[in-house]
Amino acid sequence: MGDLLNGIAASTGVAIAKAFVYKEPDLTIKEKTTNHPSEECAHLDKALDKARGELAHIQEKTRQELGEEKAEIFAAHLLVLSDPEFVEATKSKIETDRVTAAYALDNVAAMFVAMFENMDNDYMRERASDIRDVSRRVLRHLLGIDMSSLADIREDTVIIAHDLTPSDTAQLNPAVIKGFATNIGGRTSHSAIMSRSLEIPAVVGTKMITDKVENGMMIIVDGVSGVVIVDPTEEELTLYREKQADFQKQKAEWAKLATKKTMTQDHHHIELAANIGTPKDLEGVLQNGAEGIGLYRTEFLYMDRSELPSEEEQFAAYKEVVERMEGKPVVIRTLDIGGDKELSYLNLPEELNPFLGFRAIRLCLEREDIFRTQLRALLRASVFGNLKVMFPMIATLEELRAAKHLLEDEKARLTSEGIDTSDEMEVGIMVEIPSTAVAAEQFAQEVDFFSIGTNDLIQYTLAADRMNERVAYLYQPYHPAVLRLVQMVAEAAHKHGKWVGMCGEMAGDETAIPLLLGLGLDELSMSATSILPARSQLASIKRSEAVPLALEALRKGIAEEVKQLVQAKYGQATR
Repeated sequence: MGDLLNGIAASTGVAIAKAFVYKEPDLTIKEKTTNHPSEECAHLDKALDKARGELAHIQEKTRQELGEEKAEIFAAHLLVLSDPEFVEATKSKIETDRVTAAYALDNVAAMFVAMFENMDNDYMRERASDIRDVSRRVLRHLLGIDMSSLADIREDTVIIAHDLTPSDTAQLNPAVIKGFATNIGGRTSHSAIMSRSLEIPAVVGTKMITDKVENGMMIIVDGVSGVVIVDPTEEELTLYREKQADFQKQKAEWAKLATKKTMTQDHHHIELAANIGTPKDLEGVLQNGAEGIGLYRTEFLYMDRSELPSEEEQFAAYKEVVERMEGKPVVIRTLDIGGDKELSYLNLPEELNPFLGFRAIRLCLEREDIFRTQLRALLRASVFGNLKVMFPMIATLEELRAAKHLLEDEKARLTSEGIDTSDEMEVGIMVEIPSTAVAAEQFAQEVDFFSIGTNDLIQYTLAADRMNERVAYLYQPYHPAVLRLVQMVAEAAHKHGKWVGMCGEMAGDETAIPLLLGLGLDELSMSATSILPARSQLASIKRSEAVPLALEALRKGIAEEVKQLVQAKYGQATR
């Protein structure tokens, strides 16, 4: 029997191929002085230029193949290379201490990484990994070390690594990279998210796979159950080749559902929509048969640039999406900046707890100039399709009323200017704050729809920062308290004749879907690649059975009991 390692299933599917152990070169730098600091500074500039060129190429490749949202990762890397504080600090060390560019860069990068890792701000903590990744790229140029590229692999391979950086993962060619497994990582790491977009089976967090594997060993990566088998027996190979074939047949069956309406076994319709970041994400949305756009994250229009987008830029982007969706609903969320997303050109003050601070609708209501421009663009685009506006991070009725007032004010201005807007445009809110869920009865009388944003709702309900590994165990989508809040929102919406959806990660979760159906949600919005598996799953479920299941789940005490309840009814997760 082969050596079996358990990890975290990051991307579904089964991969069987020989291993390529991807090891980062040893970039340990010893202190070395120089009598020519100006030459070392020039050497640094050349290395920075080479790194910028490589990253720009990777960014564009990612944008074309995976969409704008994934490409934003490399925009952050390019910003590091252009950060005057980072670059000037390195040159200053070269000149002051008269050391080599490699030693200076290594020291400055380590200082910045330590500084960012110790910050309370999640966005800033994430920048530590960006600096680490980028500085290693520049160091390899400074040291003349070959950049062994995963893009150069030409035969069927399973990548084995301690970890894969975003720039590593972006280079993977699904035609030959059949899967990967790493020592560290989780389902929400950059490499895991990108592996799902590439549809490459992946298992992360195995802890020790690089100690167990050598180049050329046969490897099985089971991205369904989170298992890796090293040097499998013939019997195991036969078994997993059958599982692999079964999974491919399943994918082919899912593909047949692309043009179908989402119906449960007892003929109840629930709308399956997609989450997008930019119009470039529409290709995958249309291929996977989405019944609408449940969340258009407009903040990506504002990122990776030095100034605010104009009304015309925004109008063109919104118009393109609603037109291409040909009458299907398109829910566009107004600017949701803050928390883990920042805009450097706004010069917002650093906050001790940004997730509870000045963000989303709070920022927009104070910066009316920014908000009114976006509202005008949305109103103008509303006549070209089924556009719905959604306000994020609403905590009070006063905020909702203030946002609606500005929307109505801009609508009146456009009418006075002779510009058409739709009278049918629905206005809704994201429910991501527990107080809003509790007061859903009041909100339901003043909105057209709710969309539950579970990513924030869960962390606020359980007071657990989802980016903090030490409390990650508390990020529990199936917790009865979270389910009760979902129930309250759904019941309030339906009592007042409004519809309710969900656009957080929970919406595409296989264990959660029967519960959400039973709790009465009308729409689920998820990543495009999750739509067909979810449609297939719903076709095998009866709503008449999901309702009592959900009610029983509400009576449970802990999340694990809820999970076991669903699995006892429908079996283990298979995707």
